Amino acid sequence: MKAAFTEAGYQALVEDIFRRFPSVQKEGFAAGAYKPGLERQMAFEEALGHPSRQFRSIHIAGTNGKGSVANMLASALSSCGLKTGLFTSPHLIDFRERMVIAEAEGDAPSVTEKKADVPSGASPSVLPHLIPKEYVFDFLTEWLPWCTEHGLSFFEITTGLAFRWFADEKVDVAVVETGLGGRLDSTNILERPDLTIITSIGLDHMAQLGDTLPKIAEEKAGIFKKGSPALIGEGSRTLYPVFEERARKLRCRIGTAFWPMHRFPYDHEEILSAMDLQADVQENNLRTVLSALIYLREQPGYEALSNAEAIVDGIVHTARNMGFHGRWERLQERPLVIADIGHNAHALKHNFAQLEALNRPLIFVYGIMADKDLDAILPLFPEKAQYIFTTPNTPRALPAEDLLRRFLSAEGDAPSVTEKKADVPSGASPLVIQNVREAVKKALALATPETVIYIGGSTYVVSEALPLFQGHNN
Repeated sequence: MKAAFTEAGYQALVEDIFRRFPSVQKEGFAAGAYKPGLERQMAFEEALGHPSRQFRSIHIAGTNGKGSVANMLASALSSCGLKTGLFTSPHLIDFRERMVIAEAEGDAPSVTEKKADVPSGASPSVLPHLIPKEYVFDFLTEWLPWCTEHGLSFFEITTGLAFRWFADEKVDVAVVETGLGGRLDSTNILERPDLTIITSIGLDHMAQLGDTLPKIAEEKAGIFKKGSPALIGEGSRTLYPVFEERARKLRCRIGTAFWPMHRFPYDHEEILSAMDLQADVQENNLRTVLSALIYLREQPGYEALSNAEAIVDGIVHTARNMGFHGRWERLQERPLVIADIGHNAHALKHNFAQLEALNRPLIFVYGIMADKDLDAILPLFPEKAQYIFTTPNTPRALPAEDLLRRFLSAEGDAPSVTEKKADVPSGASPLVIQNVREAVKKALALATPETVIYIGGSTYVVSEALPLFQGHNN
């Protein structure tokens, strides 16, 4: 007899999968959370009735930017009237954030003559629909015994869950972000995506993907498929031959994110300035998204993408349309509070440079995972800032005391940690406040209306801080 859904039963099942099937987001690469290889996912896919064959897909990999590109694409596609699935990771508050279907509610805006500025307010509302709790409950009730027997990971279970839901809901297309790497990622069971995209390559997860940029690029290029075109977002003369060689072997078309922009009737810079995603790094991501859409709109099944006005409106309102958080997100204006989940040197060099360019007093609420390359990150820290180091609530976190010690050592001044822990000093000295929310409250207390508070270093820091701000009370 099928178990009946209850909120308590749902919560118990979700807690059970987090306990019995550790996630990389929570546990790191220990405890069996990371299980490279496709054998288990392919077996699960077969048991589920091959759901990934029942919808079109766009597959995205990259060190940084893939979440932004995925969300921008999904917002644009849904604004044009396509029922669009979106599978991303990690989540910030609710693990159902990983599985979203977006659909325009009403008619897409009509095509008009080319304008000097981007359209505003023309599109119907696009609301993200998280996977229903009832669907998750029924799926887990049915499939957890099978997953346990076959030794699946948390990510493999959620990949199967998302693909089965997309198929059941008959999405027109699913935008799928890899979890880690590409070649051995669970999402790589997608047999023939309409387009594969590599957003960027940086030194991250080197123990799993390789200790050089070419090795990492080769792993990311593992998502290329025979007959599926590939798009490279962030140009690199040294790495492009790696992608080109992989594409040559598979006989698939390859291009860069500079496919003729003149074929799109709105100015790139004007779109960028109007977007609700305002980090400087979005410039490359926007070029990647526009290039992808220029290619897709010429393919069968994507005729709706001829509506350039709807595309632009979808891109401009990505955060609003998709409920996309934690990417240079402005949580408050006076003082200005910015939250960003960037966590490696490749991403943070852009974030920190953008902060310094504001030429305003800075307060950092910062925590980091122990497996990140802190030696590469510390030299990027702005010199003139108040730092509040904190420890997010996960075993993966680097203790704030250790972060302080490393920071002061890099500065050439390393007093004992016990001195810093005795009380919370005032002024410009770096502080240690273990609890993320208390660290944010301290930052707000120290700030003036002209201060910029940056909350970041880890997804966990941002996720624990968000409920303090309006609109994030869930």
